[in-house]
Amino acid sequence: MSIKVHNPTSPGRRKSSGDTFEDITKFEPEKSLIFIKKKNSGRNNTGKITVRHRGGGTKRYLRDIDFIRSKFDVPAKVLAIEYDPNRTARIALLEYADQEKRYIVAPAGLVVGDEIVSSRNKIDVKVGNRTSLLNIPIGTVVHNIELQPGMGGVMARSAGMAVQLLAVDGPYAQLKMPSREVRMVKKECMATIGEVGVKDKRLIRWGKAGRMRYRGFRPTVRGKAMNPVDHPHGGGEGLSPIGLKYPKTKWGKHALGVKTRKANKWSNKFIIKRRK
Repeated sequence: MSIKVHNPTSPGRRKSSGDTFEDITKFEPEKSLIFIKKKNSGRNNTGKITVRHRGGGTKRYLRDIDFIRSKFDVPAKVLAIEYDPNRTARIALLEYADQEKRYIVAPAGLVVGDEIVSSRNKIDVKVGNRTSLLNIPIGTVVHNIELQPGMGGVMARSAGMAVQLLAVDGPYAQLKMPSREVRMVKKECMATIGEVGVKDKRLIRWGKAGRMRYRGFRPTVRGKAMNPVDHPHGGGEGLSPIGLKYPKTKWGKHALGVKTRKANKWSNKFIIKRRK
């Protein structure tokens, strides 16, 4: 992927940039692997808004992504690299030897025509191949990693993500996360070799509010621009600061840098080195 910088033909286009989509080889999704995405606008199952500033956005189809890759020892050929509006990464359309088609998150360097395989046994260290962590050489970069064997990949799935395998010691493998955190997972967990593609995705400058509305983000008002009745930061004259000892949320709780992880969470024992 590469970034194109727009000409300043209007204030909204000035300093904005976008994706060139030059790595896309197929522009229509596989009809058998898509389904309608239901919008919830930041609301939970009771209709209460739990995430503010969400709503609208372009209509999208969800792609059925195979995060487990459970067809073991069956080679698959890459038919196309496609765009997925629901994630930052690209997706790859695979066709197995029995003509079944599936989508996977496309790693960097995977091209149309490549043959990849998923196996619990030792396989070639090749971009796109998937196997257990105990079969992967130390120092290899991986993505789409399971937390528990058989649950499917849940870690390192967005654009540019890469996790380094540091060691396999006893029943666990040690992984260095993109946040610099070092944690342990069971060595039987599966991982895909290589890093996720589209590393430059984070460099896009959206430029104007209208492009954010396409993505489903509604306007956000600063707390200090409100009245005191609406926000702890409200009130004052002109561009006044927040006037408090520490930043707060709209509901008066600490914000910005506050630890939200529980001190006695069950998974703390698997974290060797914290990200800070």
